[in-house]
Amino acid sequence: MFRPHRLVPKTVAAAALAAHGLVAHAVTAAATTPFVVQDIRIEGLQRVEPGTVFAYLPIKQGDTFNDDKASEAIRALYATGFFNDVKIASEGNVVIVQVQERPAIGTIDFAGIHEFDKDNLTKALHAVGLSQGRYYDKSLVDKAEQELKRQYLTRGFYAAQVITTVTPIDSNRVSLLFSVNEGPNAKIRQINFIGNKTFSSGTLLGEMQLSTPNWFSWYTKNDLYSKEKLTGDLENVRSYYLDHGYLEFNIDSTQVSISPDKKDMFLTIGIHEGQPYTVSGIQLSGNMLDREAELKKLIKIRPGDKFSAEKLKSTTKAIVDKLGEYGYAFATVNALPKIDQEHHTVELTLQVDPSRRVYVRRVNVIGNTRTRDEVVRREMRQLESSWFDSNRLALSKDRINRLGYFTDVDVTTVPVEGTADQVDVNVNVKEKPTGAITLGAGFSSTDKVVLSAGVSQDNVFGSGKSLSLNVNTAQTYRTLSVTQVDPYFTVDGIKRITDVYYRTYQPLYYSTDSSFRIITVGGDLKFGIPFSEVDTVFFGLGLEQDRLDVDANTPQSYKDYVDHFGRVSNNVPLTIGWSRDSRDSALVPSKGYFTQANAEYGTPAGGTEYYKADVQAQYYYSFARGFVLGLNIQGGYGNGLGGKPFPIFKNYYAGGIGSVRGYEPSSLGPRDKSTNDPIGGSKMVVGNIELTFPLPGTGYDRTLRVFTFIDGGNVWGTEGSSIGANGLRYAYGAGLAWISPIGPLKLSLGFPLQKHTGDQYQKFQFQIGTAF
Repeated sequence: MFRPHRLVPKTVAAAALAAHGLVAHAVTAAATTPFVVQDIRIEGLQRVEPGTVFAYLPIKQGDTFNDDKASEAIRALYATGFFNDVKIASEGNVVIVQVQERPAIGTIDFAGIHEFDKDNLTKALHAVGLSQGRYYDKSLVDKAEQELKRQYLTRGFYAAQVITTVTPIDSNRVSLLFSVNEGPNAKIRQINFIGNKTFSSGTLLGEMQLSTPNWFSWYTKNDLYSKEKLTGDLENVRSYYLDHGYLEFNIDSTQVSISPDKKDMFLTIGIHEGQPYTVSGIQLSGNMLDREAELKKLIKIRPGDKFSAEKLKSTTKAIVDKLGEYGYAFATVNALPKIDQEHHTVELTLQVDPSRRVYVRRVNVIGNTRTRDEVVRREMRQLESSWFDSNRLALSKDRINRLGYFTDVDVTTVPVEGTADQVDVNVNVKEKPTGAITLGAGFSSTDKVVLSAGVSQDNVFGSGKSLSLNVNTAQTYRTLSVTQVDPYFTVDGIKRITDVYYRTYQPLYYSTDSSFRIITVGGDLKFGIPFSEVDTVFFGLGLEQDRLDVDANTPQSYKDYVDHFGRVSNNVPLTIGWSRDSRDSALVPSKGYFTQANAEYGTPAGGTEYYKADVQAQYYYSFARGFVLGLNIQGGYGNGLGGKPFPIFKNYYAGGIGSVRGYEPSSLGPRDKSTNDPIGGSKMVVGNIELTFPLPGTGYDRTLRVFTFIDGGNVWGTEGSSIGANGLRYAYGAGLAWISPIGPLKLSLGFPLQKHTGDQYQKFQFQIGTAF
């Protein structure tokens, strides 16, 4: 006989179910008489496994069943979120659990979305717990709506509305459609400062990222209000005043208002400037480890100077770093100001506390999923089981950064628990794609195009080795080369560079109908030996064959060379070189320098004997905020040996991309007497001056910059054998630099400073992958 029972008193059941915002439909009956459970039967399951229900059910076979147990069971099953309805009945000593499963979310879709990518919104909803396959929950859908609105608020869409449509589909599933009415995008129309007397509003706006709309707002999005950006901007304004001595500066109020149509936003910032303060005195106190004279030299602010928070910060940092070089990893320097408000002066006392001396127990590499630990560890100059040295730690970070495998490198020290004199060094890295595509192109007034491309992988299989394939498809200079670099060929850090190449050079393509070509096939092997942290000396040996293809229209100077030395020349060059790199970044350098020198000797083992020397130096200096002055100079000199001339296939060329902008590629220098074609020369010098600064309206974004330049250079050959090359050629211009996803991109517009008969010009050029 089937005997249904209402096992939960009415008031208890209502309380239990109201806690979940649900309505239960239980069988109405009187309270049951307790009994011992012989069996439990689950009814109504579709997707949920019976074992899952039993795992949550607080009733087991052999338990005594009563009203309290029933209430507890209902609450437990509702808490799982799997069910819309739960009923409990009994048949003899068998407990029957009847459930109605919640529908599952079959699909999630969006309508009216223009500002966001749908995949990104799907990820945002997944973060709040809503995803395909989960059970439908109205409260979770409400959360999802709020998250979508929040996403739109971050981009200034304050009028965005979200409506959710729930549509039942087959197999007890529902389809969710989030329909969005994005509305207008609210722009910052005005930023007002109240209370500023010393500095203009324009000056203060220059310290902020947020701005009113301008030409570049489509890229920077700085005309969209963000609470986080505003907080950072207010701190920048505060720092600006403190750097100019205004110790009493304060931000009194910040008001953000929006127009009724939610299209315009207005910011009003009230400030109190106060008076500028002068430093009346500065002294050191505390435990200085008998190094007071050494530490005093690090003080960058002097009595009589205007107070500067930046100079004070750099002073305390310099002292902390100096103490860190001696093993004091937790040294602190606290600035104690004594303010005289009447005379507007401040006396500073720097309280030095070196704390305890520690040594490094372990170096941990974190965040590298592809790069092997050893690739990072071999760049570490802070060794395990040695005294902590902040200087070596900073050098280690720079060396890891220069690898170019990571977007961010963060080095931190963590005290070892249970010890007083040990720390662990954590090297947190964020990997980036190390494959690169390089492209280059230039356009002349006659619509001639120079194209090049390359594919490289700087961290093959996470080993730190690089492999590159370069292909140049230009008519004038076609190249196929494969280069492999092993930076740690030996454990001592000796680098090995292997290069195999095939080059076809057609230097007269632009200026004559001649099909003259220089075809070079060869390879070389070089070893780089580090002599210091920044100095490397290279030794190498190569083997190459050069073939000269001439025709009736080839310049006479080339024909004469072929008549004397033949069409084919074998060459066994011996090379030696040196380089030093102290730049803070190889991608976007702002300070430091890079120098290199190379010498090449054509040995008697080949058919040609010659020597050539090449030098290059780059220097970067940062001034103001975001302004970087870059200088580059390079030169080359070659000559023949044993009474032979310098081989024409080793000639230097100048002009065009990466050289003297504003001139066609390889068009500068000597020209053949008979055809007036450029033929290159044995001597070359090129110089570049480049001033880089932030693109107006983008703040201090280093990935998008403007530059102006002055280039100069030329090529010279043997006197009497050619014409032209009468002095240096100069050009000036401006351009745009962008760190694009496929490499550094430069667009430049160049104009010659003086024009000579026979010169060939090329105003617009762009290149990807090089600094100058």
